[in-house]
Amino acid sequence: MPIEGCATLDGTARYRDRFKGEAATEHFRLEQDLWLSSIGLGSYLGQPDAATDERYTGSVVPAVELGANVIDTAANYRFQRSERAIGDALRRLIEEEGFAREELVICTKGGYLPFDGEKPPDARRYVEETFVRTGVADFSDIVGGSHCMTPAYLQNQLDQSLANMNLACVDVYYIHNPESQLSSVSRAEFEARLRAAFERLERNRSEGKLRTYGVATWNGFRVAESAREAHSLERMVAIAQEVGGDEHGFRFIQLPFNLAMPEALVLRNQPLEGEHVSVIEAAGALGITVIASASILQGRVARGLPAHIREPLGSLATDAQTGIQFVRSTHGITTALIGMSRREHVEENLQLARLHPTPPEDYERLFEGKEHE
Repeated sequence: MPIEGCATLDGTARYRDRFKGEAATEHFRLEQDLWLSSIGLGSYLGQPDAATDERYTGSVVPAVELGANVIDTAANYRFQRSERAIGDALRRLIEEEGFAREELVICTKGGYLPFDGEKPPDARRYVEETFVRTGVADFSDIVGGSHCMTPAYLQNQLDQSLANMNLACVDVYYIHNPESQLSSVSRAEFEARLRAAFERLERNRSEGKLRTYGVATWNGFRVAESAREAHSLERMVAIAQEVGGDEHGFRFIQLPFNLAMPEALVLRNQPLEGEHVSVIEAAGALGITVIASASILQGRVARGLPAHIREPLGSLATDAQTGIQFVRSTHGITTALIGMSRREHVEENLQLARLHPTPPEDYERLFEGKEHE
């Protein structure tokens, strides 16, 4: 039987209270009637093998025990194996460690065509047999050979993700990199596809299979407004309102944000009521929660940081902690996701749960020191 329920306000508040007197008060943030940890566990990296599965399962459990209740994955991560490893960890947490489903915020994504456990010898044949012949998608629905966001396909992938994690409901379901579609279809066709996708996700929301939904992007919110792959958050929210009314479920966006990729904060590429603002500012005005992916850019911004970066952020023990502290201290970012498949990384990174975010006056010094770079 699947694990019933979704995250709730009372459940996540109960989780927050487990760390009273231990975690810094700002470590948990109230968003969308849920208490979310400022650090979350991502599951993108790693080989598609049993050893990595075990490491992820063995990392999710201590991450939750140390104060991270946001867990992020996707159907295509490690050929569905990341979702399945997380499912094993959730079972252990609930059946053996005394946690409840309502305390945890589980997020996944659909959009890319995922293999099943391993790379098949003939990828096209796999896609044809798995998706085309079964009526889930037609080849004409697939962009770039790997991306699909039709209602039928998203339904198939949501149901598969629920089965992979043995859940009845996910808390956030993202359309994964929808900007991929814009390489092949017009803006008008893209918006029509997005509207149809939102309609299907709203239906699933009413059926209790998901709590909220959103878009998880790589470039869509980080490029100039004139770029072909650019997204307008204001327009996306308008489409969600057309589909679901003022109580629509489009409540989250995810995008890369780190010391090397600060566009979400500094690039004014989002139209908002006739002005141009950053995506973080637009999200705040539109009631959308921002989750940061690639918080240390797969470790690339966690090595050899200069003193004028380390010192304002607290001269922390490691560069990885410094990079994470930058993200979780950025006003408007709710959770910094970090890929963690090793327990030692979990323990290092979650030490930050005990620390307050960097004060605004120190944070601003990072940008005043640009001339030293």
